[in-house]
Amino acid sequence: MSKVYPDNNGRFGSFGGKFVPETLMYALEELEKSLTEAWEDSTFVEEYKHTLAEYAGRPTPLTYAERLTQKLGGAKIYLKREDLLHTGAHKLNNAVGQALLAKRMGKSKIVAETGAGQHGVATATVCARLGLECKVFMGEEDMRRQELNVFRMELLGAEVVPAVSGSKTLKDATNEAIRYWVANVEDTFYLIGSVVGPHPYPKMVRDFQRIIGDETKEQLQDKEGTLPDAAAACVGGGSNAIGMFYPFLEDEVELFGAEAAGKGISTKKHAATITKGTKGVIHGSLTYLIQDENGQIIEPYSISAGLDYPGIGPEHAYLAESGRVAYEGVTDKEALEALSLLTRAEGILPAIESAHALHLAFKKAKEMKEGQTIVICLSGRGDKDVNSIKEAMEKESKS
Repeated sequence: MSKVYPDNNGRFGSFGGKFVPETLMYALEELEKSLTEAWEDSTFVEEYKHTLAEYAGRPTPLTYAERLTQKLGGAKIYLKREDLLHTGAHKLNNAVGQALLAKRMGKSKIVAETGAGQHGVATATVCARLGLECKVFMGEEDMRRQELNVFRMELLGAEVVPAVSGSKTLKDATNEAIRYWVANVEDTFYLIGSVVGPHPYPKMVRDFQRIIGDETKEQLQDKEGTLPDAAAACVGGGSNAIGMFYPFLEDEVELFGAEAAGKGISTKKHAATITKGTKGVIHGSLTYLIQDENGQIIEPYSISAGLDYPGIGPEHAYLAESGRVAYEGVTDKEALEALSLLTRAEGILPAIESAHALHLAFKKAKEMKEGQTIVICLSGRGDKDVNSIKEAMEKESKS
């Protein structure tokens, strides 16, 4: 399939676009122009690559999970180790790129939103390094679930602002961040953490995250002499997944996205935006989202703070509609079982977000032939989720 999307209007097929107040149109046009100029400037590109190599720790390893492969049977399982990136998740790739762009544009203040806290930590980290003022909006419920990451952001000098409306999670934090940006657009850069929002954000975040898939291609060629037969990643907004998938879109590689089915897609407690969603506008772009018959957002749910978002990046919506990528729901219980399996088989504690991809990939691997390969994007490490994992496992043992 062609990788030329988005078009000049920021559309991925019928998805994407710019659905924002008039006051933001100039800021988005300024951003698009600055982004194009930056990618054409070798100095900016070299600084981005140099920062990722010397500060962030790229390339991240591609680890063969030998014991897990032996245990499950079927395809050889490889893990793309974004959990080993500085700050512990793939989020830093994008934060570095956008923060360098903000500085190039003369913006001295950064506003961001975060769910699991990893994007907030990555943003606060880069702002500290570049001397930028940083404000991060975070749902009050997510602040409770991710207490350690709140402290990390504050330690790095960021102001963490609680979002107290709605379900007090990522959706509400994003609403507050957008409101703040509208009121302070002259000197503030909005550093979005996923492939969501109005054009050019989905394209910009994708292009800063595609390094995940680019490196995977090269590393698997070195190890196996071929491309993988399949690749899998978790999707909330979908930044790690699009980073992994995009370089493979024109190749014969099966691609799988795992979305949060929470307590089950037959219940109201899920965030399965593709499986159960319908077309609508959220946070500035047309995509799939979970909404009622009156167009009101249905509050999402997932054990993972990073996945309980009611929408999906517009490029993922396009890839789902075209059939190029297969998306399936994974429940909390299935994700925790996969997390436990990886931890005990390989000594790697993944983020709960990543555990959704693990479950789906394990299922696919068992259906594949020996000698075939499947790569899983391990988007982040699980230290931040230890309290949530403990709480869930204690509840399970009592039920």
